[in-house]
Amino acid sequence: MKAVTIDRNSAPAVANWYSMKSRFKSRRGGALLAAAALTGIGAAGSSFAAAEYDATEAWWKPGDARLMPASADYADALGRVRVLNAAGAIQTKDHAFFTALGSNGRACVTCHQPSNGMGLSVDTIRKRWQDTDGKDPLFAAIDGSNCPNLPQQERTSHSLLLDRGLFRVFLPWPPRAGDGSVVEPEFTIEVVRDPTGCNTDPIYGLNGKSPTISVFRRPRPVANLKYLLELPHGVPPSDFLFYNDKSLLPRNPETGGFASLQLMSDGRDLTPRIQAGDAASNHLQAHAALNPRQLSQIESFETQVYSAQSFDNVGGELTGAGSPPGLGPEALEKGAPARLGNNPINRIFGSFAMWQSPPAGGDADARREFRESVARGSDIFYVRRFIINDVGRYNDKGLGNPFKRSCGSGCHNTLLMGMDLAPGYMDLGLNNLPWANARPDLPLFKVMCNSKSAPQSYLGRIIYTHDPARALITGKCADVGASMTQQSRSLAARAPYFMNGSAANLRELVDFYDRRFNIGYSESEKVDLVNFLSVL
Repeated sequence: MKAVTIDRNSAPAVANWYSMKSRFKSRRGGALLAAAALTGIGAAGSSFAAAEYDATEAWWKPGDARLMPASADYADALGRVRVLNAAGAIQTKDHAFFTALGSNGRACVTCHQPSNGMGLSVDTIRKRWQDTDGKDPLFAAIDGSNCPNLPQQERTSHSLLLDRGLFRVFLPWPPRAGDGSVVEPEFTIEVVRDPTGCNTDPIYGLNGKSPTISVFRRPRPVANLKYLLELPHGVPPSDFLFYNDKSLLPRNPETGGFASLQLMSDGRDLTPRIQAGDAASNHLQAHAALNPRQLSQIESFETQVYSAQSFDNVGGELTGAGSPPGLGPEALEKGAPARLGNNPINRIFGSFAMWQSPPAGGDADARREFRESVARGSDIFYVRRFIINDVGRYNDKGLGNPFKRSCGSGCHNTLLMGMDLAPGYMDLGLNNLPWANARPDLPLFKVMCNSKSAPQSYLGRIIYTHDPARALITGKCADVGASMTQQSRSLAARAPYFMNGSAANLRELVDFYDRRFNIGYSESEKVDLVNFLSVL
């Protein structure tokens, strides 16, 4: 069967897929791909009109008195994402997650939109700029601009947010521990390039009265958190084989037990309560600490909400009878967290065998071909092995260098989530040279580690990086550039990808891995992988 070539990265064509006489073609990066349509046919034959899910209506403003349904679908570029509240419908009036808690008018929901799978897409950001002439609280100077010292009315001052979906994350230097004490770093840091001007600014930079390092990161989705917070369990079906040693994890200051580290890209906030307090202080600019009621309300909401793609404009309904068992947020609500899924017994997102050879005549040709492509992509994700080499905090953990694994048996192994089981941080090459994508829009730092420190295993003691990441929290040379792997759900609703937004779409994400590890994917394999990732 010839691989279907649906372009998961182009703007959908305004036409019904099934009434097309021929496919619209577009060329991206030398690959000939076909464009998907705005409309599709559901499993029961009912049509879906994108106008029912208008993007303006989908924006949740702080203070809106709305009822958030127990389950709701929102349109995205490729279909629909579903947000499921396990606790039932939620009244947002006076709810701490949906209420502005600081001086800049933002609420938690500002950066964690239900219509984006509880994340925030760059398309939504751009539309909000257009609709409000850049005056929405989303674009607050503190972190919604490249630096607070820039003229805030100009688009260029918000270019990283508008072009890549990046917020400024400003961290003290040297690092601080959870109790506020200074962490003695194993390295010094020098600003090599500062396109935003913030790291060399006399107020906001490294030489200011309160020395600060500014890096630029994507917001992580606030959904499916039980999979991020649970400590790792054994390898199913055995509970006595442990993938990772829990003793390597930090202590949870609220319980005294271990914490998973998965909540933040740099692992700095260990619990939803700590993260909420940190976000309120720094991103909402709250003048006072959140009270226990507000913290409990935010934590309760965040730990019961689930999100995943539910419908594809070409593939149709993704949940229900005849669908792979791991798709949709219902599977996430019912699933067991923190289990390793990189084996034939417990495949990470379940089996896609029902889509490999669907019965003839049951589906329209385009849908059947697309589903077959998704099934092939799942096999590539689960089975196609390649050499993983020179990944700091991964290859050097006793696994060997090089180490041969597939995507699913390597760094994306957690059941139903496709992230790495805790602690889960590593240097894939997203931030550190020479592997990082060319990013002249981001600051570049030179990290110089002292002779007494353990070096970064494959880059030594002098490292050039766009974001020292985990090392800005621990102060350790070996952690420079290492970050937590992210969940792989609701991807279609929240582009761009990676912590620094370096992959504008799923094709660029696949291309990065292909280049970084010299995998050698064929064009059809890349198409199948993109289609697979788009339905998660």
